[in-house]
Amino acid sequence: MTTRTFLPRSAAAACLLLAGAAWALDYPARKPGLWEMTIQGDSGAKMPVMSTQQCIDAATDKAMREMGDGAQQQTCSKQDMRNEGGRIVIESVCRIGTSTATTRAVVTGDFSTGYRMESRSAYSPPMMGRSEGTAVIEAKWVGPCKAGQKPGDMVLPNGMKMNLLDMPAARGK
Repeated sequence: MTTRTFLPRSAAAACLLLAGAAWALDYPARKPGLWEMTIQGDSGAKMPVMSTQQCIDAATDKAMREMGDGAQQQTCSKQDMRNEGGRIVIESVCRIGTSTATTRAVVTGDFSTGYRMESRSAYSPPMMGRSEGTAVIEAKWVGPCKAGQKPGDMVLPNGMKMNLLDMPAARGK
């Protein structure tokens, strides 16, 4: 991925929420192992691409689908997904704080080597002064999980490590 322009942190969180909610809709299963995900946005000022790494297995994907499903049920009045010529198209209307985000996302690729999600959102009222924004999430399988990693381990852009399966939402709490 190349560097684009700044994606507000809340919009980045919304992209991750959208990605999680989309997984809840019946995405193909990802290949177990280490995945690298990058997010770039187009919103106004320069900022580096954000990258995370995730060690996943079938249980991790299931937990993420369940977390996304719970978030989607609480915040989205619309979440439609369909296959259009081998592309997955997702259209959603979700509350993010005091704004309503109307988003269209298109996912291409396979879920064993890599995939790409491009999304465009309109915010009403504007969120952080923005009435619209775009984001691109690219994910690629980089190989088996590293020594010492277990499924659910995630390394965030700031180097912080956490395990998704340890989060309360993943445990059904």
